[in-house]
Amino acid sequence: MNLKRFLSTALIAFLFVFIAACGNTDNESNEGATSEQETPATEDTAEAEVTDLILATTTSTQDSGLLEELLEPMFEEAHPYDLKIIAVGTGAALEMGVNGEADVLLTHAPASEQELVDNGDVQNYKRVMYNDFIIVGPTADPAGIKGLPVNEAFQKLFDESADFISRGDDSGTHKMELGLWDAIGVTPTDNASYAETGQGMGASLQVAADKAGYILTDRATYLAQKDNYPDMGILVEGDEALLNIYHVMEVNPDKNDQINNDGAKAFVEFMVDEEVQNKIEEFGKEEYGQSLFYKYTE
Repeated sequence: MNLKRFLSTALIAFLFVFIAACGNTDNESNEGATSEQETPATEDTAEAEVTDLILATTTSTQDSGLLEELLEPMFEEAHPYDLKIIAVGTGAALEMGVNGEADVLLTHAPASEQELVDNGDVQNYKRVMYNDFIIVGPTADPAGIKGLPVNEAFQKLFDESADFISRGDDSGTHKMELGLWDAIGVTPTDNASYAETGQGMGASLQVAADKAGYILTDRATYLAQKDNYPDMGILVEGDEALLNIYHVMEVNPDKNDQINNDGAKAFVEFMVDEEVQNKIEEFGKEEYGQSLFYKYTE
């Protein structure tokens, strides 16, 4: 073999070795880059664990649609909690708080709520919204109470032995009703036409409609369901005594080691958030021509 041929062969062999070495280096570099890129991507896409959050609340927030149509989806979209709603009378909801059977409460009986605050059963107690109670009855108004102040209307309903339907369930509405009877010194059960349903607001409204009777209800539930009661109408409204205030509060985590306190705190802060407060006030306005609830502002 001549020298020129030998040098050409050696050069070609060297080039193959060099290219192979470079290829291995590039592959190692690419594998390292891929590995480095995949690790943060996995971390970024990891979802927070979703845990249950038990909300005990009054039936009016459910019957009006506020919770299921507005608040529940908004809250769950922004927080890693599955909101479990237990809609009962306010008295039962507060009792769940005392027993540590719920994480957070949304109710409307300020005097009863304050007892839980004073006893340390709940914490982070905040006013969130309000509407009002109204007296609804047959549009014919056989007792003649339309437009009267609430105390006069209740007195006349008693004097006329009018059919009056009470929730009778220790709810916030029931507590308000009993307070109105007490204010005029009347025992409502002395009226033979007084009846208790032991049910929520929507069901009790239906009973009142079926019996052509009178009933105290929160405005939101009535407006949301009024199409079901074509022969019923608002007869008494606007009295200062009929103000209906809602508060939200965390159940004290010392009540039960299963209390989801982080979730409860998140829900309380969610309810007083300015954007959520504005959404609450807008809820139902387009459909019913007025707000079902009004935001609380300092």
